[in-house]
Amino acid sequence: MMKNIAEELKNNSYPGRGIIIGKSQDGENAVIAYFIMGRSENSRNRVFTPVNDEMKTEAFDPSKLVDPSLIIYNPVRVVDNSTIVTNGDQTDTIRDFMAEGKTFEEALRTRTFEPDCPNYTPRISGIVTIENNYFTYKLSILKSDYGNGNSVQRFFFEYPQAVNGEGHFIHTYKCDGNPIPSFEGEPELIEINGDIDEFTNTIWTNLNEDNKVSLFVRYINIKTSEIKTRIINKNK
Repeated sequence: MMKNIAEELKNNSYPGRGIIIGKSQDGENAVIAYFIMGRSENSRNRVFTPVNDEMKTEAFDPSKLVDPSLIIYNPVRVVDNSTIVTNGDQTDTIRDFMAEGKTFEEALRTRTFEPDCPNYTPRISGIVTIENNYFTYKLSILKSDYGNGNSVQRFFFEYPQAVNGEGHFIHTYKCDGNPIPSFEGEPELIEINGDIDEFTNTIWTNLNEDNKVSLFVRYINIKTSEIKTRIINKNK
């Protein structure tokens, strides 16, 4: 069943970090969105910063940065005709493997969930590949076995035939909690409506006001590879 992204976000105070990938309603663009949220001061002390066609996270106030290991990374990397988006430093792992002719899956099989006991935050990753006026995408989640820090589960989802106005949404947490429960099941099927500004506004305005931190949205024209990007940071 296709879901409305506004309703999904509005009714969940803490999905954590989320990736949406799909195809625009007019069929012209590959769509990528990535948002981060935070409950602690350290997690909230971040901004998205563009680096050419890629992106990194930075501390908004460097003097308040406590532990950069899981919050400072490159969420978006580009290699050849593929755009990689993830919630951690596995972006670089995927990029490095692909530069050597290896695959998205091979890279992620070398990684596991984050070592932040007791939450064991899942690593979520996505990739969009555009070739010959056609695009495909994949999503992945690496998670613990229901809080078992000694057991990793790796799931891969492949979408070789993107449909106009449809996307898939995967996020780190099912909802708020203590410890925070990990996402369960397949990526959620969601509607993608409007142009980049409309879609960006829909996501940002429906993320929980207290917990939202930053949002990245990119539309890539499937025929011309023209890129449009929007970044919103709560910390300005």
